[in-house]
Amino acid sequence: MRLRTILVTLMMLATAAAQTSSHYPTRDRPTVRSNQFRTSPKNNQTEPNQGPILVSTDLISLTVSVTDSSGHSISGLKQDAFTVFDEKQPQQITFFSDDDAPVSIGILFDLTGSMSGAKIRRATTALSYFFETSDNQDEYFLITLQNGRAFLSMDSTRDSKAVLDKLSLVEPKGNTALFDGARLAVEKVERGIHPKRALLIISDGEDNNSRYTLKDIRNLLKESDVSIYCIGIEESGYGKLALSGSNTLDEMARISGGQAFFPRGKAEMDDSFVHIANELRHQYSIGYKPNNFKSDGSWHRVKVKVNGQRGLPKLFVRTREGYFAVDEAR
Repeated sequence: MRLRTILVTLMMLATAAAQTSSHYPTRDRPTVRSNQFRTSPKNNQTEPNQGPILVSTDLISLTVSVTDSSGHSISGLKQDAFTVFDEKQPQQITFFSDDDAPVSIGILFDLTGSMSGAKIRRATTALSYFFETSDNQDEYFLITLQNGRAFLSMDSTRDSKAVLDKLSLVEPKGNTALFDGARLAVEKVERGIHPKRALLIISDGEDNNSRYTLKDIRNLLKESDVSIYCIGIEESGYGKLALSGSNTLDEMARISGGQAFFPRGKAEMDDSFVHIANELRHQYSIGYKPNNFKSDGSWHRVKVKVNGQRGLPKLFVRTREGYFAVDEAR
């Protein structure tokens, strides 16, 4: 009797193990991160996903901003207006959209000792203009820098008023962990519900308390599809930022295809926030499959050009600098 009981138990365990293993998908080809678009099998329409997904594809997705010499966003361009180069080789565009789509947006707000109450109030007021100009379906993550640490102060909300209220209750103090905050913010935004993702950094660009370094953030941004926009706020009044701070903000924005602003007064600060909100609503989404793709972990430099358009001035294009051809998503 005891032997029969043991045999029955072993059979049940074997069956359970077989059922559990069937839940783990197998992969027979290299995979890369493709968290821009998901296709619905019912209607073949692209839908925002619920965060990064792992798929067997070599589709490279780019968020592209086009402006004139005055920095005004240019919308309405067609697919044939763009040429994509991967390691200087022209590519065939396989996905194109210029829809005014909602964005998952991280807001990294420096609330450390160098930020006086007056500066926080001015920046918060300007941020309210950003919210007014943004899509009402945008998703927000609020990350604050306080007491030498980075905090997730608000997670995944569409309530912009709640974000502003949260900022109004905080007293600035302590050292600045900018790079730790940038890492936390990028990781949260990458899990956002919308295909388009951006991070808005409001800081003087200085860091004196992070575990991570600028090199770490460079590498993170090269692996990410989050566009960085920076508002540089100097330490005392409206004046010149410390060179190291402005260089840091400039570099983070450039790598990601975003932009850095250094307002010299209230009007310029308000305009900077509105400019960013408008740009996010007038971007292009472009996808392509690289020629002779090899998932070898190498860095691929990407460049997007706009062909000459009759009746339009010279146009300028920004997008992320490139991507790593990696075996699997992180």
